[in-house]
Amino acid sequence: MSATDPRLALGILGVGHFGRFHALKAAANPRVRLAGLHDADQARVAAVAAETGTIPLDAAALVAVSDAVIIAAPTRFHFALAEAALSAGKHVFIEKPIAATLAEADALIALATGRGRVLQVGHIERFSAAFRAVTSAPAGGQALSWDAVRAAPFRPRSLDVSVVLDLMIHDIDLVLELAGGEPEAIEAVGSAVASDHPDFAVARLRFAGGRAAVLTASRVSLAMERRLRVLGTEGEMSVNFLDRSLAVLRRGGAEPVATMPGSGIDRATWTDHDSLEAEQAAFVAACLDGAPVVVDGAAGRRALKVALAVEAAIRAG
Repeated sequence: MSATDPRLALGILGVGHFGRFHALKAAANPRVRLAGLHDADQARVAAVAAETGTIPLDAAALVAVSDAVIIAAPTRFHFALAEAALSAGKHVFIEKPIAATLAEADALIALATGRGRVLQVGHIERFSAAFRAVTSAPAGGQALSWDAVRAAPFRPRSLDVSVVLDLMIHDIDLVLELAGGEPEAIEAVGSAVASDHPDFAVARLRFAGGRAAVLTASRVSLAMERRLRVLGTEGEMSVNFLDRSLAVLRRGGAEPVATMPGSGIDRATWTDHDSLEAEQAAFVAACLDGAPVVVDGAAGRRALKVALAVEAAIRAG
């Protein structure tokens, strides 16, 4: 961003599977000037640079020419890359999880606060049409329990972390947002199947007031599955994210509610939008306009704290 170019100069650190999509969105965003890309895989970064009309740079050079960076590298590199960018006065977006440890997360939050820079964490589900549908159509009354399942067939990526930090952390973040607080107790089981880390896990989170959540995640499943069930004092909501269906059964009614005025839901469904585009647009707005950060460092830390506690419970059990 300069006096002659009001666009955000944005660099992408890491152009693997998800980083490439970030680069494509940034290249198409009229509020962004894609400053360059960095990745340890030289052939990969050259290919994505050609695809997006930008250039490969080493990490330090890319940070130097950018106003902000998106970090989509493996988790073990999050802290070093983010610390360097924040120390240089750059805004930072980090794909989930925010870091590998809570100490690293705390250091990044403190650094961003001290430098007055944006720190956003990539919990993309917060920007999905599905989550907006869920929050617009509560089951009624007080939610008492959440049951979330996120399963996918095996793919040889993100195997440097467990399924908890790879997949379950999405639902951890959503449940923490819906519950409005952190759990008081955590129990979990899981096992490694195709990697050196747990590839499936089931966690039970107990919240104040007797509320509970059961989260199931697998990256060695026979088929894709993505659903959420919410039980409340006034009824039940059941959501299938894959076929975009939502049904609410309220106390006093025998049929699911098909249309809820003002919720944006028509016939128990919703219209999908590009969640990554919405997430990246929110980051750009925070950097250029001072808009509130939807998923800030504190939110990323909360999700990481619970995810690490789930991993600890798996090891203990």
